[in-house]
Amino acid sequence: MMRVLLVEDDDLLGDGVTAGLKQYGYTVDWLKDGLSAEQALKTEVFDAIILDIGLPKKTGLELLESIRNQGNVTPVLILTARETVEDRIKGLDSGADDYLVKPFDLDELCARLRALQRRLSSRATPIIEHAGIKLDPASHTVTFNNEEVNLSRREFALLNKLLENAGRVLSREYLTQTLYGWDDDVDSNALEVHIHNLRKKFGTDLIRTIRGVGYMANESNSNNENK
Repeated sequence: MMRVLLVEDDDLLGDGVTAGLKQYGYTVDWLKDGLSAEQALKTEVFDAIILDIGLPKKTGLELLESIRNQGNVTPVLILTARETVEDRIKGLDSGADDYLVKPFDLDELCARLRALQRRLSSRATPIIEHAGIKLDPASHTVTFNNEEVNLSRREFALLNKLLENAGRVLSREYLTQTLYGWDDDVDSNALEVHIHNLRKKFGTDLIRTIRGVGYMANESNSNNENK
């Protein structure tokens, strides 16, 4: 799935969104002011940012303009209580990719995040099909050769990320950051365990190890040797 940075100073809303997204399989890190978020974005990798407008220390629009000026292209979904067209236009013109007006439905938020993910990976359809695998992010289901495969939340997230980037090497650090947030306890070999489990379920040809770098989902089912 996705690693999401939530920047929201309302405790009740922040708790609800964080808990809800985690139930849907997202990795969520939550900050409550724009300045802390700006610092985090300098060193951490996120797949999307959910950004409130009315933040302390640095407003959401100020943060958005700042990270875009720094070349950060992470998709941003704005949460706003401001319903005027002018406010929405200002947010989009500042570099936002989408917005939701409070109050909002969690299912709609997840659907918009999935749409941002598809746009980022240049996919037109929501379902990912690769080498006999069919992965549906919306229903959180996976089949292999038309048979359903049960995956843990992190196995699903890892498979999703690898298949979206088939043919590209993803670093160990990047994949670990995708799977685990700041509050998660991470064993040193956790990523390798997930990779091993995916290979057992989908065959050793699917994922190739690039020594000293990371992992890559092969573009085809060719018999690439796992090193």
